[in-house]
Amino acid sequence: MTVHDLPAIEATLNGIATVLITAGFVFIKRGDRVRHRACMLTAAVASALFLVFYVAYHAITRGLHTPFGGTGPIRWVYFTILWTHIPLAALIAFLVPRTFLLALGGQFERHRAWARVTFPIWFYVSVTGVLVYLFLYQWWPGRV
Repeated sequence: MTVHDLPAIEATLNGIATVLITAGFVFIKRGDRVRHRACMLTAAVASALFLVFYVAYHAITRGLHTPFGGTGPIRWVYFTILWTHIPLAALIAFLVPRTFLLALGGQFERHRAWARVTFPIWFYVSVTGVLVYLFLYQWWPGRV
């Protein structure tokens, strides 16, 4: 494994988080708190590992910019996704732990209220994280 493998690992972890938070949502809607909790805790681990790999990649590459190779309208699509993804990802770093702490502390009504905000943002960030990877490294890689 090299540093160049890290973006693919990061995208995989985002994809895993997406599947797990979706499953966790389905489980809680069915009233299955045990499976909901397992999925959400595992999704949090996947997201935390993503963050570790993301920071490591950018530390190793010293923040090396990855250029987007797309032109025309797709460029606007990519940057719209990126510009919404970045601030929401920063917000998730606060929302997810807060939502988890409420559940772990048994404050389920407050947890539910926070989760109604946290879930769609976390879902969006994890999906768009995979899309950003695909745009940058698979579909329209730029020249370095």
